[in-house]
Amino acid sequence: MARPREFDRDTALDKALRLFWAKGFAATSTDDLREAMGIGRQSLYGAFGDKRTLYIEALDTYQRRTNSGHLKRLGEPTSPLKGIEDLLTGLVSDDDCERALGCMGVGSVGEFGITDEELNLRREKASALLGRRIVERIEEGQRLGEVDPGLDPVEASAFVQMMMTGLQVAARAGAAASDLKSMARFATHRLKP
Repeated sequence: MARPREFDRDTALDKALRLFWAKGFAATSTDDLREAMGIGRQSLYGAFGDKRTLYIEALDTYQRRTNSGHLKRLGEPTSPLKGIEDLLTGLVSDDDCERALGCMGVGSVGEFGITDEELNLRREKASALLGRRIVERIEEGQRLGEVDPGLDPVEASAFVQMMMTGLQVAARAGAAASDLKSMARFATHRLKP
């Protein structure tokens, strides 16, 4: 029996993630993954399991990375409203290729539907922390007079998160960066008093 070739697991996972981004789960074959990751079949199954297990790990990695960036953009400015605007506009890459590669979380709904409990729990977990932090920034903005005090912070947070999803889907569909950034700024202004 041949010994599996050594490889960098994180690099291989990142290559799988980008392939799943670009092609989706259904259109990605095991051979596509092996070729992109630069590993053999035995190494693929030994290190990552089957294609679905690899997809779920890639999705978890994607959600950790994107949430980290979301939280950073949301929290960096001293102005809560500016943080929310940065959160939304930060979703839009000026690079056409990067913009088209986003939206893996929403893409997983298209791939597996809304009845897959395992994926539902992962998506909910990934969005819970971000949702709470958006609520905190909205409440802070209300105290500072930047955000309409009549808005329900939980509903306003849900609005921001829905805008995030819409911007990502539109980016995936090929919308221009300038149009997406304009919509992100428009959505932020809807929160003002």
